[in-house]
Amino acid sequence: MDISEIGKFALLDRLNAGFEARQLTSLKTFDDAAVIAASDRPKQICSVILLEGIHFNLVYMPLKHLGCKAVTHAVSKIVAMNAVPRQILVSVGISSRFNVADVEDLYEGIHAACRMYELDLVENNLVASLTGMSISVTAVGEASEENLCYKSGAKVNDLVCISGNLGAAYMGLQVLERERRIFESNRTQPKLEGYDYVLQKQLHPQARIDMLKTFEDNGIKPTAMTDITDGLASDILHICKQSEVGAKIYIEKIPVSSETFAVCGEMNFDAVTAALNGGDDFELLFTVPVSAYEAIKGLPGFEIIGYISDASQGAYLITPEGNELKIKAQGWTSVSE
Repeated sequence: MDISEIGKFALLDRLNAGFEARQLTSLKTFDDAAVIAASDRPKQICSVILLEGIHFNLVYMPLKHLGCKAVTHAVSKIVAMNAVPRQILVSVGISSRFNVADVEDLYEGIHAACRMYELDLVENNLVASLTGMSISVTAVGEASEENLCYKSGAKVNDLVCISGNLGAAYMGLQVLERERRIFESNRTQPKLEGYDYVLQKQLHPQARIDMLKTFEDNGIKPTAMTDITDGLASDILHICKQSEVGAKIYIEKIPVSSETFAVCGEMNFDAVTAALNGGDDFELLFTVPVSAYEAIKGLPGFEIIGYISDASQGAYLITPEGNELKIKAQGWTSVSE
């Protein structure tokens, strides 16, 4: 069915009907503006926008996965503040090449993300686009003032830690791009068997909301935190700049999965480069006082990769031989840039 047959408002009613309120603070949804109850807890608000041809390619990105990933982008920013995401607001730009079923597929992914992260969709809008699809997601979170984490809180001698492993999402993108080029040149069907892990990390990543409970249960309060979306190099430099500190990161401590190593070897790509400059990992990069070492070291899925130094010492990678390499923020470059 063409969207013109049903109309924007009837389609919005159809999409909105599937979303149930989960948060007591969601007082009014789908009006001229959403109404969210105020409280004595500070609210965190962030917004992300994804553009077709820049941030995603629908040749290999299923619309359901895209909807879920767009929400994950915004939720991950709230989690990086050590806050609990509560509500989202969504705006979607769609061109005439998309039909009602396409939009419903996209919203199936948004709905799945709302269930996964226990979110309320409180505002929703569709607009016409001349150039494909765009998705904007605004997330609203909540945390007590004493629990909030900023990028500006790292202190000299703090430990630098990572949840999970890095580089997999970037290598998943490389696999997809390789298979796209092969298909477009000779119409050979993509060969994606054996790449499940890296493809999952690229197409269906998850925000590390589980870490909030892990921190709470183990008495861990990060001094600074961010999510790794632009690559480890860029994101550690963000913390260094805002905290006015330096950092020493040990290359051999940077966590890379065996699956990622295997794909890097196959594609003749350096795994450390993928971890440093890839992106879209959605893992948490955070610092903790040295006193938290005992609590951190015994937890599965965490890796201590270095420490915070004085600003005068700069930010450097330490090789296994003890050499220092200045960290440069190349950051993630999208497939279309």
